[in-house]
Order: sequence, then C-alpha cells, then structure tokens
Amino acid sequence: MKILVHTCCANCLIYPLKILKENGFTVHSYFYNHIHPYTEFRKRLEALLYYTKLENINLIIREKYELKKFIQSIVFREENRCFYCYYSRLEATVKLGAKSDFEYFTTTLLYSKHQKHELIKKICESLSKKYKIKFYYYDFRNGWKEGIEESKKLNLYRQNYCGCIYSEAERYLGRKF
Repeated sequence: MKILVHTCCANCLIYPLKILKENGFTVHSYFYNHIHPYTEFRKRLEALLYYTKLENINLIIREKYELKKFIQSIVFREENRCFYCYYSRLEATVKLGAKSDFEYFTTTLLYSKHQKHELIKKICESLSKKYKIKFYYYDFRNGWKEGIEESKKLNLYRQNYCGCIYSEAERYLGRKF
C-alpha cells in the first residue's frame, strides 16, 4: 500500500512514520508549507532532508516559496488563516497523490497537539471524496511524547511555532495576533 504523507517537518513525521510502517504502508513524504521567514523554511526542510535520508523515505519537495500568495489569501481574514493554510497544503497533497497513483494520503498535522485536529480531519475527509483517494486517518497525537524524545535523540532542528508569519509574531508578542 502506497501512501503520500503531507509532511510539515521532520519532528512531526517520526511517530506517524512508525505507525504507517507498522501498518504495512510504503511511505512517501511530501513537503509543502507556508513557513515564514524563509530561513525557518530552509531549517525545517534541511532537517526533513536529513531525516528522510536516515529513514530511507522518498521525499517530494514543493520548494516554491509562496509568501505573497499566502498573505494575499488571508489578509483581512486572519481568523481563517489556519483553514487556508491547511486546505491549500492538503489539497496540493491530494491532487499529487491522485495523479501519481497513490492509494492513500495522510498528514503529519494530525500528530501535533497544537493544530486544529478536527478541522484537519474534516478537510482531509472532504478532499478524499472530491479527488477519490483514500484518507488514512489516525490520531497520531497518541505518540506525541515518543516523537519528541526521538527527535531530541536525533538532534533534529526543533521549531517553536507552527510556521506562519502570524504565529511567529505571536511567539514574540506572547499573545494572539
């Protein structure tokens, strides 16, 4: 069974990769993000390149840096920024998976306790129906601590915000933007 995994970062891939392999999947990772600034984008990509090489996982990279598109899509609609961010990345994943004959797709966004889990699940289920590719749902949050411990052992770069420019501002301001 071949699965395309939308991957936000190396840290969030660790536990889902373990579960997917245990369930008999051949895993392909797809890196597509709206991470800002560009230096942060590169740090996360470099960590993922290292980890996927270490684990011998096929990695597909959408390296196009789309700051302008992201901001234009959410300006004056910041309250919907997470929906746009999730939907755009997951739709790109599903389209790629469908055209490349993957049987399944999933996302590492389902691993993080800081993401909007039910919204992500709902988007994935909707895209699965729309593009006729199976969505593999698993609540990867169960392995949150295990993934963190392993990422520390591997000395992977560990970020402290989701990646969007608004989240970065909130990190420094100490409040919601």
